[in-house]
Amino acid sequence: DVQLVESRGGLVQPGAALSVSCQGSGFSFSSYTMRWYRQTPGKDRELVASISPTWATNYSDSVKGRFTISRDNGKNAVYLQMDSLKSDDTAVYYCNALSHIGWNNGIDYWGTGTLIVVSS
Repeated sequence: DVQLVESRGGLVQPGAALSVSCQGSGFSFSSYTMRWYRQTPGKDRELVASISPTWATNYSDSVKGRFTISRDNGKNAVYLQMDSLKSDDTAVYYCNALSHIGWNNGIDYWGTGTLIVVSS
């Protein structure tokens, strides 16, 4: 079975840094675009960052310059390094894998999320 398991989040103060990881299994990790989403109650789900199988990256304007997404295909893991955190970054963060394989093209897999709270 496909699994995406995020590391535990936490409570940090504004300006602090935090790194979260997502461990994948049960699929061809290196062939998938890996993405981080976040969501808070009453708000739309937001695509935070993505990294393609060719390591092309994209970021939302709200995190650009502060967050860095990376992947380690040997470990089937994707990471999100978050620097200069703001209160508005508070959310449940979800790991997502997007298939580019012909048979499963366009299929998404989701982790269960990890809570990150940024507060004084």
